[in-house]
This record gives sequence, C-alpha cells and structure tokens, in this order.
Amino acid sequence: MLSRRFLLLAGVACGAGVARPLAAAPKPKHAPPPPPTPAAPSTPAATPLGPVDTAARWAFAIDYTTGAELLDKDADVAMVPSSMTKLMTIYIVYGMLKAGRLQLDQMLPVSERAWRTGGSKMFVPYPGSVRVEDLIRGVVVDSGNDACIVFAEAIAGSEEQFVDLMNQRAKEIGLTRSVFKNCTGLPDPGHVMSCRDIATLAATLIRSYPEYYHYDSEKTFKYNNIEQYNRNPLVQKGIADGLKTGHTDAGGYGVVASTERAGRRVILVLNGMETSHQRGEEAERLMEWAFREFENVTLFAAGDPVDRAPVWLGTSPSVALVTGRDLVVTMPRQWQAKAKLTAQYLAPLAAPVVKGAVVGKLTLSGQGVPSMEVPLHAADNVPRLALPNRALAVLTHYLTGG
Repeated sequence: MLSRRFLLLAGVACGAGVARPLAAAPKPKHAPPPPPTPAAPSTPAATPLGPVDTAARWAFAIDYTTGAELLDKDADVAMVPSSMTKLMTIYIVYGMLKAGRLQLDQMLPVSERAWRTGGSKMFVPYPGSVRVEDLIRGVVVDSGNDACIVFAEAIAGSEEQFVDLMNQRAKEIGLTRSVFKNCTGLPDPGHVMSCRDIATLAATLIRSYPEYYHYDSEKTFKYNNIEQYNRNPLVQKGIADGLKTGHTDAGGYGVVASTERAGRRVILVLNGMETSHQRGEEAERLMEWAFREFENVTLFAAGDPVDRAPVWLGTSPSVALVTGRDLVVTMPRQWQAKAKLTAQYLAPLAAPVVKGAVVGKLTLSGQGVPSMEVPLHAADNVPRLALPNRALAVLTHYLTGG
C-alpha cells in the first residue's frame, strides 16, 4: 500500500502591499481648487508571502543557491533592458578569457566607430589600443558603450557578428525572451530581455566565471585621467557586489544586483522606474526584504535518513531512505508552523532492493512554502532471502499476521 509519513509542520505570515500616491497636478491660475486626487493603485509583485508593492514596472528576485522565486512582477514580459544588456557582452568576454582566446594584458585596437559611439563611455583613445582588463572595467564600472564595441569587433570582427554570438549564447543558457540587436543596450527596435532572463544570465555569469566577478564590486575606475564611479547604487553603498544598471527613455531606470550574506546569495532585477533615486531606494528596500523575510534551510543532508521503509522477504527488515543530495530550500522566516513534509513510498518494498534506486518521493508543501518533490533513494542494498528463509518468513507472516 502507499505509505505517507508526515514528518514535520511549519508556517508563514502574509504581507500586503501599499499603494503609492501620485503627485497632484499644478493648479491653473485663477481656477478653483481641484478636488483631491485619489491615490492610484500600483500593481503589486507576487511573492510566497502575498502581494508586495513595488515602484518597478518589472521585477524579479531569486535565491541563487536554490533557485527559489522570491518576487515576480511581469518577470516574463519582454522589455527594454538598456545597459543591463552588457551582462551578455561581458559574459562572452569572460568565456574567451577562460578559453585562452583573450588575455587580461592583451591590447585591443580601437576603431573610429568604437571611439564615436555615444552614451556612457570609458573614453577609449583613437587611434590607439586598450588593455583587455581596462576594457572589462570600462564595461562593468563605467558602463562604457565604446568599450563594448572594442570587444565586439576584436572577438567577432564586427558588432553585427558579435550580436549573432550573443543570441546564440542566449539560447544555450536558456534565455527565452531575449533578442539582442546590439552589444551595448542603446535604443534599437526589437532589442528586448525579460527580468527572468536577466536574472538567469546574472546567475550563470557568477557561477561560470567567479574568478572575474570581483570587477563588479569596484566602486571607481580611472582611465585616460578620467575617474568614474560605478553606476550601481547598491555597490556604492556596499549592499551589493554586482552587477549592472541601465537607463533609456523606453526602459526607464533599471538595475540587476546581487549580494551574499552568511553564505546565501540573492539576485534582484528591477526595471521601469522613474528616477535613478527611486531605483536606488527600491533596490535597497527589496534586497533587504529578501534577506529579512526568507532563509535557506537544510532539511536533510545527502546521507541523512528521511525514513525507514519495511522490506518484504529481504535480508534486512527495513532500509533507510535518503534524498541522495543535500536538500536545501528557501523558506519564509518562521516557516515551521504550517509547512508539511511527506515521505511517500509503496510499503513494504519488495526485495531485492538496490542501493541508490528511487523507491519513493519526498513532498514539501504549505502556505508560503515552495512546493517541491524530491526522489527518495534506498540507502543500502537489501538482498532477497534465500528460498528456505523466504518460505519460513511467509509462513511466519501468515501464522502471526505480522
């Protein structure tokens, strides 16, 4: 029969969002006072704790280790990513470095096109050349469009061919709502990403190239006698260790930020805010919220027995069930009151039982708790009894009803 073992209970409180009032319109001269303007309701983000208000038009937050989604507001909607595009550019650069196709002290030539590229710049010289490591800082710290063009032309021959490479890499790492038209994020029809794609790219970049991630935490970079500050407000405050900001008229003000505290890392993506000040305040507030309201819990280590299942006609009467890996999940604080952890398997298991075989599943559910199913594996081999012993066991079972 199907055995269900309820192992523990837990719970969570719900929160609610707050609407932001809009500024009142100015009074026309000599006109009577207008009636009070009602506060316009903002669309809240969905979270495991209930709706949470945010000034961002698009928002997404995940736990880096577990992949748990902490906050979602139109996270799968294609939007203008602005300079957050540069994460893909630098992702390709890091791949070239790791493959040995670029060197940090290598000099790359500057074309007139790169030198003339507008928007944010690191101010590359023309004619001239720039070290790869300086160009990395020019992209990451200065958000230099000129530095991106230098990389694109050196790696692929032209920005157009580099964009083909960007779109190819996007498919390889699972970006489903990203279409790149340039390597900078400058306005270009059809150039889009989603918040989820940006978070996926950020997580992939951190995981794949940790040896280069330190550039993201640099607060200033001086090149060509021009010192510029990292545009990421959370990096400037020491709240985050990366990654990127962006702004265009179509996309508004955006940021993708990440930080690690006590071994737990959160990635936050916001876009569509009205001012850089609002971007900084909202990013800081939601990053603090993500760490304050959630924690990572190790429910079982890889070899910890979750339960013991009885074995029919085996050399051992039971076998331990394990998850086969550390089971770490992101939970709301005070999660113990309503969460439910259930081991399910057909009991008794028929011998022989093979070590590592999947014999059941562990189900996690509850209010505010991420629903998940994890396979349960047999921790040991349990051979079948020899024929005389099997006959004795069957006879004993029927005589005793045990």
